[in-house]
Amino acid sequence: MKLDLLVRGGLLVDGTGAPPRTADVGVAGGRLAVLPAESGADAREILDAAGLAVAPGFIDVHTHSDGIALLGGGRELVRAPVVAGVTAEICGNCGSGLFPALPERVPELRAEASVGFGGDVGFWEDFAGFAAAHAAVPRANHIASLVGHGTLRAGVLGPVDRPATPAELATMCSLLDRSLAQGAAGLSTGLIYTPGTYADTDEVVALAGVAARHGKPYVTHLRDEMSRVEEALEEAVEIARRSGAALHVSHHKTAGKYAWGRTERTLPRLARLRAEGLDVTCDVYPYTAASTHLSAMLPPWASDGGTAALTERLADPGQRDRMRAAITEGVPGWENTVGNGGWDRIAIARAPRHPHTEGRTVAELAAGGDPFDVAADLLLAERGEVMIISHSMVEDDVRRVLAAPYAMIGSDGVPKPGGRPHPRWAGTFPRVLGHYTRDLGLLDLATAVRKMTGLAAKRFGLAGRGVIVDGAHADLVVFDPATVCDGATFAEPLLPPKGVHTVVVAGRIVVRQGEETAARPGTVLTP
Repeated sequence: MKLDLLVRGGLLVDGTGAPPRTADVGVAGGRLAVLPAESGADAREILDAAGLAVAPGFIDVHTHSDGIALLGGGRELVRAPVVAGVTAEICGNCGSGLFPALPERVPELRAEASVGFGGDVGFWEDFAGFAAAHAAVPRANHIASLVGHGTLRAGVLGPVDRPATPAELATMCSLLDRSLAQGAAGLSTGLIYTPGTYADTDEVVALAGVAARHGKPYVTHLRDEMSRVEEALEEAVEIARRSGAALHVSHHKTAGKYAWGRTERTLPRLARLRAEGLDVTCDVYPYTAASTHLSAMLPPWASDGGTAALTERLADPGQRDRMRAAITEGVPGWENTVGNGGWDRIAIARAPRHPHTEGRTVAELAAGGDPFDVAADLLLAERGEVMIISHSMVEDDVRRVLAAPYAMIGSDGVPKPGGRPHPRWAGTFPRVLGHYTRDLGLLDLATAVRKMTGLAAKRFGLAGRGVIVDGAHADLVVFDPATVCDGATFAEPLLPPKGVHTVVVAGRIVVRQGEETAARPGTVLTP
């Protein structure tokens, strides 16, 4: 049989962790065949990969790319991970997504989503609607989605600070069950974010139990990644044990000055849990800065009732004083990012009506005045929609998590039009391969690739992906191990990487010599 494509003479890094070896890789009908080196196989196109590595397509296990492909003006953002070798993105993380909801709540949630993404991206009652919308928009790589608990809660209760009633919880479980049955990849929580933070442990246990019945993981942004990170990790473990769901800890970190170094305790704890039989993994991005909404710097009660209620409070001097005091004094059970670091570590990433603020810290913008008022004024002027970059971690902790054998790679990219997004959206995977693998020797090549491919596919049930074996889906990356590196910086966050030569999705070349082609074979994946 004549192959569609033959990748000849490359260093095969197959995604299993096995030592690299020289081999040919054939593609026919969207599937792979591993052939001996110099096989002489016939193909419609032959790619000479001598001196290059051939790996499975990278799987970004943690993105917030739910809606960006649906916006006509988001081409540069959509392109960024593809040219970095990412052939599949898993969105719906941190409890936030674009489905599901009761039909009567869809219009208000659609309006909120449109503000957040800077354009009309839609909102759907279930995963089937979300999947149909994405299937109708040609894309270069694949996408899968988790069900976001915060979105689910808002879609049943609204953005309110109160416990769910038994009937409301039953409705949430039913909506979750339907979306998981339709092909959503698992349940995610963002327990520092409203309205997810308003939920107690029992509510999450009930929902995680639905995921467990579908054999899908519970994926969590812990309730605290700072001074109470160990306590928050134990809550996640309790949820996993009581529900029976596999546990995946999102972007594991110990952030803020009071938690620096605590990976020396959290990682051994995870290792012990695994040795005891708990199915627990995590992901990590290779940077010491995070990115989120500026409103997350405020105490949770400030957002009770949603964006409109938040802006009303920000306009009230008395409410501002309450917020200022909460940041200074802390609130029980709240991850206080500013209190754990300071306004000098919080830089504005996106403020569409105030672009002069982007790239500058809140402390710099205050110029000796009260930085809280600067933040509050900006939130009020932007109707609550401001993105930030928080320089909250230390390098030693990042390296420890990267090296953990059960840690995989996720960018935590938040692609929205405009501003200066975190460079992790464009730079994560080349940075791991270049800086941490080749330059620092923290990982060997086979281990680094497995973290980006086989380990990720196994965790999220992406059968036939993440490995180069006979019959696997034909998603490939061809890169130069000697030169691959990230180009994205905080000043220019969408610069493409170096050393990523070719990207193949579903058997078709979507990146050739570092440049995107016109091919759009990406699909919606349903584990």
